[in-house]
Amino acid sequence: MNNPAPATRPQALPRSAYRVLRPITTRWADNDVYGHVNNVVYYSWFDTAVNAHLIEQGALDIHHGPVIGLVIETQCNYFAPLAFPQTVWAGLRVAHLGKSSVRYEVGLFAEGEDLAAACGHFVHVYVDRHTRRPVPLPDNLKKTLETLL
Repeated sequence: MNNPAPATRPQALPRSAYRVLRPITTRWADNDVYGHVNNVVYYSWFDTAVNAHLIEQGALDIHHGPVIGLVIETQCNYFAPLAFPQTVWAGLRVAHLGKSSVRYEVGLFAEGEDLAAACGHFVHVYVDRHTRRPVPLPDNLKKTLETLL
């Protein structure tokens, strides 16, 4: 009987694996009763880091733009705890750029640490704001995303 090969265990990545790093300040409410940032907050940080970068680059208009990004998949691996008060650095990169979708990868780093406390990804499908049907990435968004490949 053939046994499948064991799955490769996820590994923490270094800061150098990411194209852009941006700070996120933890909040008092981020900690849970165990004294560290609750796992659901990490997903919020993924969204915040990616969307803030796109908005700052002029690639995404969340209020009036013709397209919006809908999250269709997300995942995170945790390697070390983060807690309030602490500055967390979010590393961003694009792992796949499709016609209407993007797979972002995000690493979360404690201040002064080279290895990520958590690494994850999420996939946006860009859709028409009104019909919610997939559309090709607008040129300015695509150009900004290409810098993160």
